[in-house]
Amino acid sequence: MPVRNVITIDEAKCDGCGDCATACAEGAIAIIGGKARLVSEVYCDGLGACLGECPRGAIKLEAREAPDFDEEAVKARLGSVGAPRAQAHKAAAHDDLPCGCPGSAVQDFGKSAGSTSAVSAVPRVSRLTQWPVQLMLVPPSAPFLQGKEIVLCADCAPFAIPDFHERYLNNRAVLVGCPKLDDIEFYGEKLKEILVEAAPYRLTVVRMEVPCCGGLARAALAARDAVAPNLPVEIHTIAIKDGKASIDISVKAGKAG
Repeated sequence: MPVRNVITIDEAKCDGCGDCATACAEGAIAIIGGKARLVSEVYCDGLGACLGECPRGAIKLEAREAPDFDEEAVKARLGSVGAPRAQAHKAAAHDDLPCGCPGSAVQDFGKSAGSTSAVSAVPRVSRLTQWPVQLMLVPPSAPFLQGKEIVLCADCAPFAIPDFHERYLNNRAVLVGCPKLDDIEFYGEKLKEILVEAAPYRLTVVRMEVPCCGGLARAALAARDAVAPNLPVEIHTIAIKDGKASIDISVKAGKAG
């Protein structure tokens, strides 16, 4: 076989965001089991259009023995699965997404078993005690952060948790963001400043189960380890199945714990 450039993917670094898959016009990359994988070497043209799209630096070109790029095979693949940017919409009914971020997969839960057409007569009270809530906007010196438990929440999560206010906002400060759509490096630096200035006694991260949402937890733990190593952190991971949310809690104790 000839020696040519073909991509290689470091699965340990990959967070499954899918940016590389949508950048590959040949459909050579798929998200399988929450990780980016090279479907076949014959689909990879070796030009590396996907390299600059990976936020984790998990992809590189490698000169190795590989079969020649097969343009006809690529045409056949795209004809069967569709263009890369359209594949995520076709993937909602499958366990392994052929392309795109798992968090972008279209799902229709229909009417849940507990839903009714009428609004509940029981009044709901907001537990929110601050503004703003966006991590991008909250200053580290905000008085509502001082000495509190801080809930760092993915912006999708409140829509998945019916009792979010009662469960997470009572006597807590909240910071909201999206690790996929916002600047995760900025988040990391901002969180360090907040942990130093506000000195919270606990940090709770509420994230969705999709791989790219793990960036929020990683940013929180990296900030904790850098400036407040004794701070206890809880990671609450929200899974959605059949229109119902389940919460998995893992405790990341600080050095004192």
